[in-house]
Amino acid sequence: MRIEQCTRESLEDWIILRQDLWPDTSAQEHRVEAEAQIEHPEQTVAYLAVTSDGVAAGFAEAALRHDYVNGCTTSPVAFLEGIYVRPERRNRSVARLLVQAVGNWAIRLGCSEFASDVELHNLGSQQMHVALGFEETERVVYYRKRLKT
Repeated sequence: MRIEQCTRESLEDWIILRQDLWPDTSAQEHRVEAEAQIEHPEQTVAYLAVTSDGVAAGFAEAALRHDYVNGCTTSPVAFLEGIYVRPERRNRSVARLLVQAVGNWAIRLGCSEFASDVELHNLGSQQMHVALGFEETERVVYYRKRLKT
């Protein structure tokens, strides 16, 4: 398994994996977002895990956040915006390799903290984060109230 930074050459594989993770977003929206990330390597990064036979097995995306990040005390903070490994490739250290690549990117940019978030119902992702060395810092429930206008 090799880990490589996403580029225009790997865009199609990356978009397919993004659609697997975020199926409610159109392919065109994924393309626009991915291309924007490629254009700003000092603020965002994406890595692709590729098997020895050239199959894209997963990806991780991260961004530098300069605003407050829950549970962190420094700025900027590297934030794991998304991570996905194809089901048939899970439990083979693919996510670990992807997170390690993002962590190395963040260190090169001067970060001392690496954060992420997970939806409360996503227990599998919570377990993966703990297994990868993340520690839970807090839980938040967001509310909204529609206003009559």
